Amino acid sequence: MKVLVINSGSSSLKYRLIEMDDESVLAKGVADRIGIGNSFLKHSGSKKVVIENDMPNHAVAIKLVLDALTNPEYGVIKDAGEISAVGHRAVAGGEYFTHSTLITDAVREQIKEIIELAPLHMPACLMGIDACREVMPNIPHVAVFDTSFHSTMPDVAKLYGIDYDDYRNLKIRRYGAHGTSHKYITDEAAKLMGTKNMKLVVCHLGNGASLSAVKDGKCLDTTMGFTPLEGLIMGTRCGDIDPSVVQYLCNKKGWDVSQAINYFNKDCGVKGISGVSSDFRDLVAAAEHGNARAQLAIDMFSYRVKKYIGAYAAVMNGVDMIAFTAGIGEHTPEVRERVLTGLEYLGVEFDNKLNFDYKADGIAELSTKKSKVKVFIIPTDEEVVIARDTLAVAKYSK
Repeated sequence: MKVLVINSGSSSLKYRLIEMDDESVLAKGVADRIGIGNSFLKHSGSKKVVIENDMPNHAVAIKLVLDALTNPEYGVIKDAGEISAVGHRAVAGGEYFTHSTLITDAVREQIKEIIELAPLHMPACLMGIDACREVMPNIPHVAVFDTSFHSTMPDVAKLYGIDYDDYRNLKIRRYGAHGTSHKYITDEAAKLMGTKNMKLVVCHLGNGASLSAVKDGKCLDTTMGFTPLEGLIMGTRCGDIDPSVVQYLCNKKGWDVSQAINYFNKDCGVKGISGVSSDFRDLVAAAEHGNARAQLAIDMFSYRVKKYIGAYAAVMNGVDMIAFTAGIGEHTPEVRERVLTGLEYLGVEFDNKLNFDYKADGIAELSTKKSKVKVFIIPTDEEVVIARDTLAVAKYSK
């Protein structure tokens, strides 16, 4: 069976076609600049091509994707009938959705209600869902939510210290994000350890970054909150901050709240600290040439990761494994070194030569034989989690 995974942005639509018999990727690509002119489709199937074509909306984009997938020259299937189901990545599930769900008209309306919980991401998700259901109306469509994995958080972790009625009536609470990645790493860690019964800290470190505390396969806590703005310092996001800073900045700069939130999301993080870039490759290069602010940004990011590992060790009464994943987690040994150094009290011992020799070519263990805590780099695969959930829900719905 073949599952098409869709990740819709406001002006883009990423896709991956996966053969579920062996979970191999048959084709992938992105439709870019949807609705803003100079649109193109970058497709990698039996060969790589770039197709320039006007895409005024997501429905036209998905039609072009299907055309590319079935093209005799560079496609991988004979017709769209070979696609068994479509899985849609959805950032927020609110309190409606704690598991991946078959998309019906009623579910579509519930997703629409959740838009205000993730206004930067969910409108695009809904556009992708509507476009795909319009173009492919006769196959199952499944929504896979980033927040679902974190739905097992207990009240003590997920609730804020606000009036309880505001949680109950307005659903203001911590939801987390990157759940498909955290789930994938949790499953892979269980394979490596031979059991899911362990205390795991997942470090999903990318331009957006989050940690989770996972005990016996279930999430107990995560760093992101009501939105992905909470938690770690990130590429352009500030992470944890005193809410009074919002009022202070608004008063000083003449901003409204929306301008302040936009600033915290797009102009802060390591980009704002360093004044160089949100890309850690640029930061490392700048730090090596003596840029003190770039070095400070790397150190602050690593410090926050280490701090949360310590907090999660306290929550779980210890740690059995620390797993690094995503762009920075997989590709930046300088960050891994700074995070792991000083965790000897937890029983962490790691081989720094292995750390720097790793070439991002699969799963690698960094911990020594004496280490009481396993340390692994595990490349993530969020699309395969979406595909797996989609297939399971689609089969159950028949």
